[in-house]
Amino acid sequence: MDRILFGDNQFFAVNHMSDEKARAQAMRFKDTDAIMDVLDYVYDIGIRTFMCTTHDRIAEICDRIRANPGRYRGFTMYPCMPYAHKYNNAVAELGVLAALKKMLPGNVIGSMARGGVAVARQDYIGIMELLVDAEMKMFTGLETGVIFLQNIVTDLLLGMGMIDFFAAFADYVRENYNAEAGFITMNLPMLLQALESRGLENPIICTSINKIGFRMPGGKEVYEKTIASGRCRIIAMQTLAAGAVPPKEAMEYVCGREGISSILFGASTKEHIRQTKEMIEKFSVNG
Repeated sequence: MDRILFGDNQFFAVNHMSDEKARAQAMRFKDTDAIMDVLDYVYDIGIRTFMCTTHDRIAEICDRIRANPGRYRGFTMYPCMPYAHKYNNAVAELGVLAALKKMLPGNVIGSMARGGVAVARQDYIGIMELLVDAEMKMFTGLETGVIFLQNIVTDLLLGMGMIDFFAAFADYVRENYNAEAGFITMNLPMLLQALESRGLENPIICTSINKIGFRMPGGKEVYEKTIASGRCRIIAMQTLAAGAVPPKEAMEYVCGREGISSILFGASTKEHIRQTKEMIEKFSVNG
């Protein structure tokens, strides 16, 4: 994995600091050209990994990148699934089976037959495989070295003790997409223990890492001990703790932790992107 990963929250009205800023960003990025302008800048300054949700509009971005392979040579996308709002809205509007039918790729009749049996038998792993295929359709032909399970699912399954699902997800994306599985969580210590219990060694985990322990269950000290153990490849997110930690202070803390493989950040202006990249490079222990 690259040291610096660029995220997509700012493009789709997600701002942990301000709802007003989120609305303003949503208006600014309502056109795909505006998103591509930022991604072009990100690429040109040397950030080559875009960690993104499977929001419907990401398909437009994928189309642009596919159409210009020379322009985006070496550009990698890390899909994060599922995009919960999309499924919630579809199920509420259509019901479970009709929502599956709408989203399944390929041979719809055959897929629905499989999906129908899966629902009837509560075959959650079978449903997972179908929906991974559906989500990955937009990324056809693009580099997707790591495929992530979003924390809304990761932590739900973790809390329910359904940890066999994690190994099944890892096996499926490796065998069908030649990709590693990644897991986004709000509970690093518990998830790592669960993954290791199912034979997933040195897993990729994206989690909150920041100086004040924001969204770090068990406390900062427990996280620091887990990071230092070197048992997993950690992607640090929410490094600013929703704006509670100044950028320089935040990056100095996160980049100084040996055991953190990558830092994920999002920004909507070129100046903030450049500044964040330079701080990560300056403070990284291996930089």
